[in-house]
Amino acid sequence: MIKEGVFLGKRYEILGRIGSGGMADVYKGKDHKLNRYVAIKVLKSDYRSDEVFIQKFVSEAQAAAGLMHPNVVNVYDVGQDRGLYYMVMELVEGITLKDYIEKKGKLSAKETISISIQMVTGIQAAHNRHIIHRDIKPQNIIISKEGKVKVTDFGIARATTSTQTISASVMGSVHYTSPEQARGGHVDERSDIYSAGITMYEMITGHVPFDGDSTVTVALKHLQEEIVSPSKEVPDIPYSLECIILKCTQKSQEKRYSSCEELLLDLKRSLVDPDGDFVLAGGAAAAAGADRTVVMSTEELDRIQNEQYSSDDDYDDEYDDDYDDEDDYDDDYDDEDDYDDESDDLDDRRRKKDVNPDTKKIMRILMIVAAVIIAFLIMFLVGSAVGIFSGPGLATSTEEEQVEVPDLRGMTEDEAKEELNGLGLGIKVESERVASNEYAEGEVVSQDPASGEKVDAHTTVHVTLSSGEEAQTTTVPNVVGKEEADAEQMLADANLKVAKDSDYSDDVEEGYVISCDPGVGQEVDEESTVKLVISLGSKPAEVPSIEGMSQSDAEAALSNAGLSGSATEEYSDSVEAGYVISQGTAAGKKVSKGTTISYTVSKGPEIKVVSVPNVVGMDRNTAEKTLQQAGLTASFAGEEYNEAPAGQVFYQSSSSGTQVEEGTTVEFWVSLGPEPASEPEPPVEDTSGEGQEGTDTSGDGTDTTIQQ
Repeated sequence: MIKEGVFLGKRYEILGRIGSGGMADVYKGKDHKLNRYVAIKVLKSDYRSDEVFIQKFVSEAQAAAGLMHPNVVNVYDVGQDRGLYYMVMELVEGITLKDYIEKKGKLSAKETISISIQMVTGIQAAHNRHIIHRDIKPQNIIISKEGKVKVTDFGIARATTSTQTISASVMGSVHYTSPEQARGGHVDERSDIYSAGITMYEMITGHVPFDGDSTVTVALKHLQEEIVSPSKEVPDIPYSLECIILKCTQKSQEKRYSSCEELLLDLKRSLVDPDGDFVLAGGAAAAAGADRTVVMSTEELDRIQNEQYSSDDDYDDEYDDDYDDEDDYDDDYDDEDDYDDESDDLDDRRRKKDVNPDTKKIMRILMIVAAVIIAFLIMFLVGSAVGIFSGPGLATSTEEEQVEVPDLRGMTEDEAKEELNGLGLGIKVESERVASNEYAEGEVVSQDPASGEKVDAHTTVHVTLSSGEEAQTTTVPNVVGKEEADAEQMLADANLKVAKDSDYSDDVEEGYVISCDPGVGQEVDEESTVKLVISLGSKPAEVPSIEGMSQSDAEAALSNAGLSGSATEEYSDSVEAGYVISQGTAAGKKVSKGTTISYTVSKGPEIKVVSVPNVVGMDRNTAEKTLQQAGLTASFAGEEYNEAPAGQVFYQSSSSGTQVEEGTTVEFWVSLGPEPASEPEPPVEDTSGEGQEGTDTSGDGTDTTIQQ
């Protein structure tokens, strides 16, 4: 057993064990990445070293991972951590169908059909993906608190395309296993339908059809004994439901429903026509065209009317011969006719199969006559609608007569019936009576439709009678803010019933009561219902699309959605600097409010930085090559006199070692050598004549004669 608080995969926290199966323990956990509660199935320590069991455990996850359906417990993840093999599934708060049956003893027909429809819908979802469950039983059907029925535990499922066979060691629970599974024969979708039929049998009767001291004994009963008709124990079972169960649990696969789709059609029809005789025997072959309306021509109708039915006996003999050929189906079935005789005996409920050949002839003739009458009636109605038969004395209006429903409250059942029948309305008295301080026992307390409503003639009015018991009042306790289980107990202690709904709340913690109706402190009748609204926690936020936004706009969009952002930066040649390149959580995904959404912001194109080399002292060509090889642009600026030797670079615009952007232009100058020395000026000859002393040489016109 794993301790509470342990994390698997650095993501899933173990909160406590909620169940245990043959191969694995199931824990309630929390997914801290998506902030939701999950169920975690962990392989038991006995099997962690067994490669066969590990492979089976992984196969279970793979088989179920592709199933995303409201009537299937969805699988989210599978992994291994510290030698623990685990699978993460949808957490369904509720009760198994097995516990529900044990709690109620047995279920009503309507409840059985409603649960079966959802169960078979989930099985059909698996069959549509070529997956056979192989272990359908009430223990693997969960009813959530919201009433949703879900199929779980695809422990020994496999794809129908697989060529492998199943061994007895991994056979489904023996009380619900099909005959072909028990004998190790070919298993297909109809095997799940058999198990579903056994489950329906248990729902309606409160127990499985076969039981024994050992699994072998029970398996042999599935192979050799016929199921006792459920009507033997539940006389008021609807005829159609009984037929559905018996067809699902036929020994021969060929005589069962060929698919869940066919079974669903009959289950839904059973809801609206409980005693209808529409369940076809013989599986897919009989169902292929048995429920179609055949339109006959006049010639065909005349031929049938004039036909002699002496060949009926031959037909019956031929049918028997063909049917007897099925004796070779399996050694376990020595005489299929015995089963047919027993199936036909449904407490005289299969009326069509119990008539003798002479009666069949009469019935066929009557059916033909009825068909002709109906055809004339349809022709008359159509003709009336288009005005062919309109004339004096013929009504041409098709408008239904409207009747105002009277107020029946306070009347006895007989008085209400007389009142309604006088207006052309029917009455249906609800079986459950209610306590009332206002009306005496047997008087009408409520009605539907209400008084004063306009309804069509012949409408049935449903009425509820008073039980005559004085209703005691009680005060609705303060359940607001209480945990769900505590609130239910408080209402039960106050002798009140509970109905529940759920809603999101930012103020009330998940699993606690937001409000109740009637409100806290109100006086209500005992046994009345108080509706609780349970918090689902904060409403998930939808992640907005922020790609392409500026960083400031992205932060604003996340904030408006109740989320926060965490930005990182990277270079991008395609996205402008300062704008979002990508986001860590996909847009549109639902996450908890306050979740941090990571995203990446562009820094623009990546800039490469290089170091400027030292080219001083190089000749021009060498300097240019050196700068170009460093990723820079060399620019010869010119030549000047310099102390450096002629032809050598004596100056560069960027100093050696400077870090500059790749492609930057670096100028350099080449020396012409030292500047040459200037020559002395020659002396000026005296051309003014001898003896002229004291000549003005100052240039300012002053006579500055120098005496020698």
